[in-house]
Formats: sequence, C-alpha cells, structure tokens
Amino acid sequence: MEHRNSRILYLENLTIAFGGLLAVNDFSLEIFSGDLVGLIGPNGAGKTTVFNLISGQYLPTRGRVWFDGREITGLLPDKITALGVARTFQNIRLFGDLSVLENVLVSFHVRTRSSFLSSMFSLPRFWQEEKQIREEASFLLEAVGLKNMASERARSLPYGQQRRLEIARALATHPKLLLLDEPAAGMNPQETQELMEFIQRIRRDFNLTIFLIEHDMKVVMGICERIAVMDFGMKIAEGTPEEVRNDPRVIEAYLGVET
Repeated sequence: MEHRNSRILYLENLTIAFGGLLAVNDFSLEIFSGDLVGLIGPNGAGKTTVFNLISGQYLPTRGRVWFDGREITGLLPDKITALGVARTFQNIRLFGDLSVLENVLVSFHVRTRSSFLSSMFSLPRFWQEEKQIREEASFLLEAVGLKNMASERARSLPYGQQRRLEIARALATHPKLLLLDEPAAGMNPQETQELMEFIQRIRRDFNLTIFLIEHDMKVVMGICERIAVMDFGMKIAEGTPEEVRNDPRVIEAYLGVET
C-alpha cells in the first residue's frame, strides 16, 4: 500500500450554486493514499454533489479539485476516470439486458488501445487485446464473487450482487480512488455485513483509496477510519468515528435538537 502521507485527493473550498441556492458551500477535505473515508449528512446536505464535482459531472462555481498531485477541476468525466478516479452511483447503472461479463467488458473501453481499423480488419493486435480484456474481466468477476454468474443477465441478479457488479465495472478502469455513493442502499442486514467485509477486502487487494457516502451508520462507523459530516452544503465536522458520533453539531444536524 502506498505511503499514508501522500495526499491523493484535495478538495479546496468547493462551492457550487444552482439557481442561487448553494448546494455545496466552501467545502474542503484532504484524503490520503490508502484511506477509507466516509461522507455523511442528512438528505439534501450536498454529499452526492461533492462526488459530482470530483468526477467531473459538475463544474464548481468556486474552488478546485486536486487528484494525485494535479488539478482536475473542469476536466471531462472520461478524462478523470482515465487518470484513476472511478465511482458508483446511488441508483445502480447497469446494462440490464447485457450479461454480467459484458457489463464488465464495456468498462474497459477507457483503456483499450487497438484502433478502429484493427478491430475492423481483425488484426492480431486487436485479438490479443480482446483476449487480455476477457481474462481480466473474468478475474474481476472472481474477485467480487460473480464468476459463476458471468453469463447471467445483469437485471436478473439480486440487489447485493448488482452492487458488486457495479464495483467490478469500476475496478475495470484501474482506479486509485474509488467513490462509492450509498453502496448499502436497499440491502438487508446480511448483505450489508457482507458488503462491509467486501469493501475492506477490495481496498486491500486492489490497493485502493475509498471515499464513500452512506446513510447506514453501521457501515460508516464500522469500516471508515475518518468521517466528514455535511449539513446544508457545508462541512460541520470531521474526525474519527468516535469523535463524530459525539460531536454536538452532528447530533443537532441529525436529530434536530439544540445542543
């Protein structure tokens, strides 16, 4: 695993307004290589908007995003993905009518090198790359526990396995940083427990830094080493799970009580 002191993500005073409404206001955060960091807050706090700013879906009104030592503010999403940032979405985005294997193969287009002419004329380079991609896709499915489901349609998978498939697709882009947007949403307690172990395992096996949004406090408190808390677009707290759990501002934001 990379040295902990190397900063992989720096969000510098991020601000974005939609129609005069500040969705994210002066948000700053540092994440270091190998970290597993959580982002929590009430509904509408601005959490997914932060992910959209990191991954290039939105351009900040003010502030900058730094990844792995370079500024990525304003880059297109596919360029940011190619640099090593992958994400999943709150609403699972799979190709339901494609097979599990085909869903993973689609994600390799970010890194394929063969030209259109190579594929058109079935040149050796194309077939060599195609073979490598299929082997790696099979490896990823095995890593997420879906190898035996490779030929199944994606839509036929149970919810928890669809989440794993979405993560396998993200891993196909060879990320350094993985953004997980509510990975436990819709899961039962057993699936949630398995997901917690799964996230910790892929972080170790794939040498990942993970930044996740999650409403399930069992997940956040159980696997995150550090947590940032948002409310009304602003960061109101940051610290270890224990520090955040006992922070009066966090209690107020979640429970609506005066402290």
